Amino acid sequence: MTTLEVHTTVARERSRASWAVADCWNVTRRSLTHYQRQPLAIVWQLGFPIISVLLYGYIFGSAMKVPGGGDYRAFLMPGMFATTMTMGFMSTAMAVVTDAGKGVIDRFRSMPMAPSAVATGRGAADLVVACAELTILAATALAIGWRAGGTPLEAVGAFGLLLLLRFSLIWVGVWLGLVVPNAESAGGLYAVAFPVTMISSALVAPSLMPDWLGAVAAWNPVSSTVTAARQLFGNPVANGGTWVEEHALLMAVVWPLVITLLFLPLAVRRFRRLSR
Repeated sequence: MTTLEVHTTVARERSRASWAVADCWNVTRRSLTHYQRQPLAIVWQLGFPIISVLLYGYIFGSAMKVPGGGDYRAFLMPGMFATTMTMGFMSTAMAVVTDAGKGVIDRFRSMPMAPSAVATGRGAADLVVACAELTILAATALAIGWRAGGTPLEAVGAFGLLLLLRFSLIWVGVWLGLVVPNAESAGGLYAVAFPVTMISSALVAPSLMPDWLGAVAAWNPVSSTVTAARQLFGNPVANGGTWVEEHALLMAVVWPLVITLLFLPLAVRRFRRLSR
């Protein structure tokens, strides 16, 4: 290959990369503008976590115990952070299904745009919303008396792990949104999403569950993020002593990376298949 051909190939790849970034930004801006024009959607999405905190913290909190002692609300808050990040993938799926039903996906397919832009643009927009959710939820937690006992750097690391979990589940939502046929079918996915968050250490320590269910909860990726966040926040952990719980910080990084490596290519591939 001559020097000229090499330079031409490099320039072409750079051009593709720049167009992919530009297309991603356009899809991201379009998604955020949608929230701006329909504020009730974002109000409900941001308001639901607050209602959940008050519900679990004040109604059920007095009846809950933390193995090894500790305040239940301090134990609860990292779990509520992770639950909010986990359930967010349903909002992603519903947004993608709605776009598909309105023909927006078909318009994207007809345009000379990077196939990855639909997935990455949706993901970037949802990550911005996730940051807003965490900010409001953390403010609510502080208002009811929750405090992070660790260092500021550890607290930042805990929020980073929570956003990493949300980032990985975005691609699950995009893929599901491209797979399910309509919004009604997507609504049925809540039957799957709800147990994923409930059968974890988010609300109850796995050691308090039946042995087989506790093992499932301990190996749930959500549990690894919850346990790691509790450790970094300096909140009660209630570790059951299993390998995955002992290495929660490691698994809080490994699980999201595995999910991303699996579902991001699946989402992009699914979008490409739609045009065939």
